[in-house]
Amino acid sequence: MLKNTPTRANKHISLWSQWSHSWKKSTSETGVPGFIIRWAVLILFALYFFIPIYWLVLATTKSAPELLELRPLAFGSIERLQEAWRRIIEYQDGEVFLWAFNSIKYVVWGLALSLAISIPAGYILAVARFKGRHLLLWLTLITMLLPPSALVLPLFMELNLFRLINTQWAVILPASFFPFGTYLTYIYYAASLPRDLLDAARVDGCSEIQLFWHIALPLASPLIGLLAFINFNTNWNNFYGPYVLLNDDTLFNLPVGLQQFVMATSALRPGFNPSPGVMEGYQQAEAALFGLMMVIPVAIVFLFAQRYVIGGAFTGSVKG
Repeated sequence: MLKNTPTRANKHISLWSQWSHSWKKSTSETGVPGFIIRWAVLILFALYFFIPIYWLVLATTKSAPELLELRPLAFGSIERLQEAWRRIIEYQDGEVFLWAFNSIKYVVWGLALSLAISIPAGYILAVARFKGRHLLLWLTLITMLLPPSALVLPLFMELNLFRLINTQWAVILPASFFPFGTYLTYIYYAASLPRDLLDAARVDGCSEIQLFWHIALPLASPLIGLLAFINFNTNWNNFYGPYVLLNDDTLFNLPVGLQQFVMATSALRPGFNPSPGVMEGYQQAEAALFGLMMVIPVAIVFLFAQRYVIGGAFTGSVKG
């Protein structure tokens, strides 16, 4: 114990000295007023994003009357949270787990296909010089800027032509179409990939596939992390596509399942309750807990991927 005491004291002294040095550096650059304003703005933004999530967590512990009577950030009861979870599990014999499995399946397949297509496509557009290259770039940019609702009708007709409506591929194949990933990959490789490095590898006898696999792909790990997170977030919260292209509830993902659950919740939408005997008693707490089930995976993935997301956000900002 005596041996550990100086070590712990030294650690505290070291942390204090680091904080003191950081304070002096920050105040010397912007001054004390600038330091206070900067932290005040950051705290306000943190509260702006944190309070709605905190309210959503607390809403799962309250009944419908308590949501109106108690303070917005007041805690309800653990018993009400347990009751909400039990009712979600019992909803249509635990179909929520099937929807969660479908969401994971759609996300994994869509993510794998989108990265396998967009990254090589962006690399080729950045490195190769061929006829029609600029036209492809413009088409990629235009497609990226189109609203998803404008693509629903042609996408429906195309999938219906191949008899893929109301199948899992009706969700997976559109999710693999990722023009933003292609264009961002093009920008990264066009700005940051050293051409001399590729020329030297070609002199050493590397093929174009080897150049991409052994040189270009490892250099783009922050970009891949950023694209993976964006694609995951988009596909996990994908509602419009599955809602239009699927009509079998066993193929629904969590967003469409949440919409079905909300419409069946008598306390929220009494006019849309098709089966009063089955749906009776469902309240806002169940819908809030269902929504929380969709938020938590995105938050967990971001915590693990934030290093790649932050690093990938600056891809292409420095010329290689």
